[in-house]
Amino acid sequence: MLGSSSQRSTPASYSSRFSGPVRRRIVLGVLVVVSLVLITVYFRETPGGALHNIQSAGSTVLRPFEVAATRVAHPFQDLYNYLRGLVHAKSERDRLQAELDKTRQRLIQYQLAVQNNKQLRASLHYISGRRFPQGFRALTAEIISKPPSQFEQHVVIGAGSADGIRDDDPVVSADGLVGKVTKVAANQAQVTLLTDEDSAVSALDIDTQAEGIVKHGHGPGTNLFLDQVPKSEHVTLNNRIVTAGWHQGDLSSIYPKGIPIGIVSSVGFPSTDLYARVQVTPYVDFSSLDSVIVLVAKK
Repeated sequence: MLGSSSQRSTPASYSSRFSGPVRRRIVLGVLVVVSLVLITVYFRETPGGALHNIQSAGSTVLRPFEVAATRVAHPFQDLYNYLRGLVHAKSERDRLQAELDKTRQRLIQYQLAVQNNKQLRASLHYISGRRFPQGFRALTAEIISKPPSQFEQHVVIGAGSADGIRDDDPVVSADGLVGKVTKVAANQAQVTLLTDEDSAVSALDIDTQAEGIVKHGHGPGTNLFLDQVPKSEHVTLNNRIVTAGWHQGDLSSIYPKGIPIGIVSSVGFPSTDLYARVQVTPYVDFSSLDSVIVLVAKK
């Protein structure tokens, strides 16, 4: 058939097909043998031999090109080294900054832990001490929200009616009076601080037995004043002010008697007023409060 006869291979086609690879292998083998021979001769001949002379001549001829190439490549190499060093320096800076941030965060956490531990130990000492008022149980609660502004002296604590807290429960710290509960939810409660403008506490000067009402002064800050104190009571500097308190039958004041409030820091006698102007510095540092003690009545 014509189709089968046209596709039939001839000896000449087989020869041309395999002659190319065989030739390349032969040439490769010859080059390998020649290379081995030259290497052997090179290492066996003396330094003044023909192959050594050819190598020296070639090096001499190529030397100018090598020097020129080195000079051309030197600025690029310097640039590469500079960029590599810059990248390494930035990476090292980022690593050191990350380590510094972690160390700073650990330091802050450590300082907070130390402060909380100090407050906790002071609270435990106060609760177990003789100054703790009778008829109450202590409920320690963490402050979860600080005052929204200097004119709204309220904080929110992480305890509420589910823990037995009720409206008007007194709130103290190991240092003294903090305020009272004014709003209660199941697991939270709002505490109005003693520094709020609406706060008023019946108070007593331990040293003179002079009675008055502790209120917040006008404007921002923690300035307290003992009002309604007659000039004849002779209240002086550094006198200690505590809650007056009272108890009659089943009735009693919101604040139990004897809770420390502050110390007299100044006394004035306005000529147009019947009462002395007594300024009181509170014992409690309201700016650093992290936890408080709610006094829950046992009955």
